[in-house]
Amino acid sequence: MASTCHIEQSASAELLACILEGAPWPDYLLRRALIEDEGRMLFSVVIERLGDLFEPALCDEYARLFSRVVELLRPEWKALDLVGRYERVRKVRPCKHKDVKTVFVLSRVTLGADVAVTSVIMDSVKRRFPQSSIRFVGPRKNFELFAEDPRILHMPFSYPRSGSLVDRLKQWGEFFAPDSIVVDPDSRLTQLGILPVCDEKDYFFFESRCYYSSSNEPLPKLASRWAWEVFNEPGRAWIAPEQQTMPAEVAVSLGVGENADKRLEDPFEENLLRALIGRGFSVIVDEGGGGEEAERVRALQQKIPELQIWTGSFAGFASLIAQAQLYVGYDSAGQHIAAARGVPLVSIFAGFPTDRMFERWQPWGPGPRQIVKVEQRDSAIVLNQAIEAVDALMGRRNA
Repeated sequence: MASTCHIEQSASAELLACILEGAPWPDYLLRRALIEDEGRMLFSVVIERLGDLFEPALCDEYARLFSRVVELLRPEWKALDLVGRYERVRKVRPCKHKDVKTVFVLSRVTLGADVAVTSVIMDSVKRRFPQSSIRFVGPRKNFELFAEDPRILHMPFSYPRSGSLVDRLKQWGEFFAPDSIVVDPDSRLTQLGILPVCDEKDYFFFESRCYYSSSNEPLPKLASRWAWEVFNEPGRAWIAPEQQTMPAEVAVSLGVGENADKRLEDPFEENLLRALIGRGFSVIVDEGGGGEEAERVRALQQKIPELQIWTGSFAGFASLIAQAQLYVGYDSAGQHIAAARGVPLVSIFAGFPTDRMFERWQPWGPGPRQIVKVEQRDSAIVLNQAIEAVDALMGRRNA
């Protein structure tokens, strides 16, 4: 099979093709990719793709690639040293610390991952270190999901998800204080374990992309297994947002985390909402963080006057999900919140590049759930599947 490494395309796409074929990638190609839209294409095309595939061999390739990126942008760090450190810290080892003053838990930056993975690990360390201060390191929006738990304190750290590569690295620093440990759930703050943030003996890294790679278990279960191996305490997903008054029976999120492939084509969303209301449910939809998603939701309310809209914080909407009789949404943060709280849920799961990603990111928790795996992007077919899933969980109700 001929290599596609020299097909005329963006440097980032060419670089990804080389990696996926197992072909050596030349340094000049990485240098070219670094300057495409200030490195944003390198992130969206190459870095995020390597993470989404959940392939163990690609974890090694990612480490080599990103270590070289760091060396090119921050020459004081050498790629070989970073790769060597990564190889050491990725190994699962029991925590021997008896007591520590502070446990720093790094955010995974995306809201759904902080519920599905980070919260599981925080639950474990809360019980392993009952007297320790636990600091959630990450954006305020993410911390608000846990803000009502007095054990969890916030250490603000912003991460520019749409920023340039330099922007993403410039805030890199050490999360270290005397008598402390750092727990990294495969965080973008460390670029998935590449950037050193403290002494290795005080650093515990959950490499979620290849841990138990032969298993098809979802990430919350894997995070709990890892927590048991490291801290001798399993964990569970949880949230503790500020309580809001729930005005409806069904909570719906149409957010897709800026990944349009997760969304079904119009008029899927309108027909889904009409079907829920037609079954006698009162429905509230999250307006989202603004922009295109908010415009879609407001347009839907114009067409469906019975529809209620939540316009507050995402943590506030998480509180509504926790009180709902049913949650419906795409593969996004809402499904992990519903799962954590045992709320019956229907997840419309589209846009996954591999079955392994589908398996890993499924919601997992104590409540009933129906997963609509979208393999044919036919809105009418998926709508029927989604409504059948709702009926299987709740039964049909007439308005």
